[in-house]
Order: sequence, then C-alpha cells, then structure tokens
Amino acid sequence: MRRRPGIGGLQNAAAARDQYRLLGENVAKLRTDLMKEQLATFRSQLEDFARKHKNDIRKNPAFRAQFHEMCAKVGVDPLASNKGFWAELLGIGDFYYELGVQIIEVCLATRPHNGGLISLDDLCKLLGQRRKAVRETISEDDCLRAISKLKVLGSGFEVITVGKRKLVRSVPTELNKDHNEILELAQAQGFVTVDEVQRRLNWSSGRATDALETLFEEGLAMIDDGHRDGKRRYWFPCVSSVSSYVGADTL
Repeated sequence: MRRRPGIGGLQNAAAARDQYRLLGENVAKLRTDLMKEQLATFRSQLEDFARKHKNDIRKNPAFRAQFHEMCAKVGVDPLASNKGFWAELLGIGDFYYELGVQIIEVCLATRPHNGGLISLDDLCKLLGQRRKAVRETISEDDCLRAISKLKVLGSGFEVITVGKRKLVRSVPTELNKDHNEILELAQAQGFVTVDEVQRRLNWSSGRATDALETLFEEGLAMIDDGHRDGKRRYWFPCVSSVSSYVGADTL
C-alpha cells in the first residue's frame, strides 16, 4: 500500500511549484525585454534606412511598397498620423492624403457611368493621367493603402474581389452572390445577356432577369438593345476597358 505524503512533502511540492512558476515568469520577462530591445533596434535601423533612401521611397512605387512591408514587420505605421517623425521625414501621410482625395474625385466623376463600381486597374490608370503633371508614379499598392484610410469617412469606400479582378466600390450598395457571379461572367467580354447567364450559370430566366435588372437599377449596368439578334446586352463599365469612360481624358 502506498502511503500518503505528509505535510512536509506537500509543502515541498508547493514550494517547488512556486519556484518553477517564478522561473517561468523570469524567463518570459527576459524574452519580452529582449524582443523589445530588438524591436527598438529594428525601428532605429528603419529610421536610418528611411533617411538614406528618402527620395526612392517617395518616387519609386515598388520601393515604397517594400518599405511598407518592412514597417509592418516591426509594428510601425507611417500612415498613422500626419504628424511626427515619418510625416516630417517622408511626407508619406500627405502623399496618401492627396491620393485619397484624388481617388474620391475619380470615383465621383466616373459614377454616372459605372454606378460607383470601378476596377482597381482602371482607377490606377485614371489617377496616372491626373498625376502626369507631378510626375509621381503610383501603384495598386498605393491605391489600396489610400483606400484603406478612406474607410474612416464612412462613405462606403472599399475594395471587393470578383473573380480575378479587384473592384473599388464608392457607394454603399450591397452585392449578393448572384450579382458577383454575373460580374465575374461579364469580365470575358464586358457584357452578358439573359440567355448567356441562364446557360453558363444554369439559372432560370426569372432569376437571371431579376439579378440583371437589379444591377441596372443600381446603375452598375447599361442596356444595349441595338443588335440584330434582338438580344439585350447588359454592359458593365466596371469590367470594361478604361477607354469606355466618357470624359475619361478630362478627369
């Protein structure tokens, strides 16, 4: 028969547990302090890097994207405020503020033609046309970062993915699964017909017509009835060529 441990044994076991706990806490604190020290070193090196490559960061979009990745790894957000070290050194806050304003302007200007839904690729091209005078090249990464800051306006600006394309939505219209599938289908040639939607998605005529008419009513589609086959085309500017925008050269 086993004998139960006496009071002395229980006390020794409790003391051992306390020692292990204290040892664990000390190890955790050492690791935390070491990580903080390493992060401080990384941030200091990042600041030195930013000073050295200031012009490249401001003028080269690919270099700028890599710089943002470096910042993210050490928990630094150069866009968090227009004040402070990063704003004064690089003017990054001002850069994205200006870009955000231009994104809003382009989205508003093209809204009568696309219903407030524009492909990210087309948005970048139109912004490039606007920014020729300042000779600052922008990338999709720049646009995505600027749009992420526009969310604070609560005006519905966000990026959605439909098929292989990223679309920028500037109106609070909610797209359901049927609408997304039609937009993905339309990416092949810029338009769809009721028959095509029925055949390709295996829908009923009523379901296809209802979804297409809703997209038309929301301003996301345009109707074309001028074809010999008599079939109505539903065109979607958000997945068509940027050249289809009326007045795009005046943006």
